[in-house]
Formats: sequence, structure tokens, C-alpha cells
Amino acid sequence: MTERHDRPGFPLIKIGLFILWMTLFSMLLGRDYFIETIDTREAAALERAERTVFQGIYFKDNKIGYVENQFLPEGEQIVLRQKAHMQLNISAQTHVIDLDMEATLDSGNRLQTFTFTFSSPFYRMAAAGQVDGNTVSYTLETGSSTIQDSMVLAKPPLLATTRRAYLLIQGIESGEKRRIPWFDPISLTAKESILEYRGKEQVLIHGRIFNLHRFNENFSGARVSSWLDDEGNVVKEESPAGFVFLKEPEFKAKQIDSESTELLSSVAVQIVGEMIDLGSTTVAHYRLSLPDDHQFILNHGRQQFTDGLLIVTLETIPETSTDEQVPLGFEKYLAATPYIQADAENIIAKSTELTSGATTSLEKVKMLADWVHNALEKRPVIGIPDAVTTLNNLRGDCNEHASLFAALSRAAGVPTQIAVGVVYHKEAFYYHAWNEVYLAGQWVSLDTTTNQFPADLSHLRFTGGGLQEQALIGSLLGSLKIEPLPNKQ
Repeated sequence: MTERHDRPGFPLIKIGLFILWMTLFSMLLGRDYFIETIDTREAAALERAERTVFQGIYFKDNKIGYVENQFLPEGEQIVLRQKAHMQLNISAQTHVIDLDMEATLDSGNRLQTFTFTFSSPFYRMAAAGQVDGNTVSYTLETGSSTIQDSMVLAKPPLLATTRRAYLLIQGIESGEKRRIPWFDPISLTAKESILEYRGKEQVLIHGRIFNLHRFNENFSGARVSSWLDDEGNVVKEESPAGFVFLKEPEFKAKQIDSESTELLSSVAVQIVGEMIDLGSTTVAHYRLSLPDDHQFILNHGRQQFTDGLLIVTLETIPETSTDEQVPLGFEKYLAATPYIQADAENIIAKSTELTSGATTSLEKVKMLADWVHNALEKRPVIGIPDAVTTLNNLRGDCNEHASLFAALSRAAGVPTQIAVGVVYHKEAFYYHAWNEVYLAGQWVSLDTTTNQFPADLSHLRFTGGGLQEQALIGSLLGSLKIEPLPNKQ
């Protein structure tokens, strides 16, 4: 990789696509696994009352798809079948998305098993899972890789559907909050949300006024509002990213608009004031406005953050020796994960091939970064990024670049992690992912999508790690403000 601070002319692909995907499908697939004690027999009866429910999916007032939910009682169990169809405008191209899910619930609405398939351009996925007590185990197939994993929740997960009358039956009071652990089968991560009842309010939907119960839910830092009628039916759901789900009759739900708003640019962060000249300085200052309850650690590596002021200092790439030691406690930055498969045979073989002749960590990093940047076709891919699938397909956006480089670099013995934040592009900041490598006692940023080592001063890191940590960036949608400040003379 050439050490450079300019950005090539191809369109920048952003993690905003991944974050929007996570937000949208967390809304799609029963993300509320309520742990509060409820009258399970009464709740199950309520869930069975309405067998088929349709929802229209809107983005910025354009209909982009629909969801069909079927509730089928089978003895003491309920089978939930869900189909979703969407047409997403991404970089002025229509991406058709289809999802099919089936979940088995016991008489108390506790999740027992689930299967789902997901398809989008350039990506196919199938998953199956089961619950044993508090443990959720699953297998994910992408056609190129098989991922098996499990996680332990605080309590057995319950699955909420579009009928949530049990929330009202419990006599919840306005302002009351509940903390809820849950498992998301779409992102395959365990999370925690906070649900707050806000009382009844009038809501205008399709020209009609409804008097509905409002619930606000905070999951992974992102806020979703839901409105229920007196019978507990979900009439409307809305996320800060601009997605809205409305309960509609089948004929209306399936009427998709021929044109819709482009997704990525619509959630880009517009700057306050003017952008600094990145090529004329090695230090950048930004004034940030963040959610009050944010969980981000911005003091990391080259960044310093105090009282809303972020200072970013461009790194000097250090020389490394042939006998560089990995610090104690850094083993996790070399370890394989379900999506950064540093121990996969083809990953190890490719890493070994590409770093043949390298004698230092720095040489390995440059060889691997160069290859990832040049080998991957720059295309938006809607799906869960993993290194093995990306190596086989050789296409993707920033998420695929970052996952593949992390796996190859870890396989070569270089501590590596994925950084997530924003980057400046075409007069706005876009959500983005890149890498950090540990060289000669310091973390150094590296972006294989834009071919920058170190990454330029517009790469603002908010978090790092795996899918669960990356999903936190969703809390910034609609709330992050960035003001570049002139450098002090």
C-alpha cells in the first residue's frame, strides 16, 4: 500500500449501508424479546387472535417494501412465519431484498427455534438456530462459509410480534421503563434495550387520526418508537434512520413506489461550517454534538476528546523490527472470530502467500493492504460481512474490506481491529469502517477501501470491534453534528 493521504476517484462505500441494514431488519424480525413476567396464557391467546398482518415499509415517505406476518397455532405452540420484500435505492441503483423467516414459540411466547433465508444482490444467507434454556445456538450459511456460534442470555428469550397486548395488560404507567435483554436473529447478536411507556397520543396516519399508546425503545443506542392500539396491535413503528412500518391491508402494503429516496446520502452527516483542508495539516479539530447517553470512547490512539472537542493527529508510520513482541492482553486482536476467520485454511494460505518474503510487521501490513485494496471490486453488499465469504467473492464495501484485511493481518501475526465511525466525502461525513494495526507500540489507522495508510484526518473513530459493537453507531443516526474548526496558528 502506498503511504498517501489523498482519496481515489471511485465512489466511497460506507458502513451506513450496514448500519441501515441492521436498523431496518432489527425492526423487521421481532427484536423485542421481553423478559418481564407476563401472564403467558393470556398473551399467547392474544397473539393467536389475528392470523395474518401486513405492514408497509416506508423510507422518507416513500413505500419501499412490505412485511407479511402469519401466526399459526400448532397445539401448544405458535409458528410465526414472516416474509419481507423491499426495493432499496442505493447509489441510484435498485437493490431487491427478500427475507423469509419461521420461528417456533412455546405457549408462553418463548422462542424455541428459528430459520431464515435472506437474499440481496451479491449476497445470500441462510441461518437456523435453537434455544436451550438461556442459550441460543445457531448456524449461518453464506454459500462460501459456515459459521457456528452460541450465546448466553440473562433469561430465556421471548419473541414479540406485531401483537403486544401483554404490555397493556400489565398496567404499565406512563414514564415507566423496563430493561430488556434480547437476541436478534438477523444480526445474530445479543443486546439489551430499554423500553419506556409514554402514554397515549394522537397520531396522523394516511389522513386519519388515531389515539394510540406510545412506547419508546432504546436498543444498541438507537431509538425506535412504537404505537399500539387498545387491543395491542402495532399500528406504527418508526426509527431515527427514517424507516417507518405501518399496519395496512394487503393490497395497500404491496403497492411499492417506483422511485424512492437514496439511502446512504440521506443519513450522511452534514457539516456545520466549512471543511478544513486535509492536505495542509497533520492535526484536525472538530466540535462534536453527541447523544447525551452515548457509549462511545473517543479517546483512542490518535484521538483526544474533551468537552465536545475532538483532536485528531495524523500518525507517523513507525519502523518495526523482526522480533516485535505482541503485548500481554492483545491476544484478542490476533484471535479468530465467527466473522473474522483468521484461522480458516484459505485465509491462512492467502496471508502466507501475500506476505512471503516480508521480515517485519510493517512489510506484512503494506503487502496485505495493497492486495485487499486492489483485489476487491468496490460494490455495496447488503449482508453480514465475513472474511471467508469476501475472500471467495472478492467484492464488497468498506465492511468487507475491513473484515478481510483484519483476518489476513491477524493470520500474519499482526494485532488488528476494525474501527467504525465517519469519513468526509463529497461535502458530508458518511458512516464508514476501516482498520487499525498495532505497530511498534502504537495503533495506526489504515483504510483499504480508500487506499490510505495512515487514514486521513477525516476518519473519526467512534467505536471498534465486532458486529455488536459496530451496531452502536446506529445511535448517531439523526443526532450527530460535526463542526470542523480552523487550526490554531
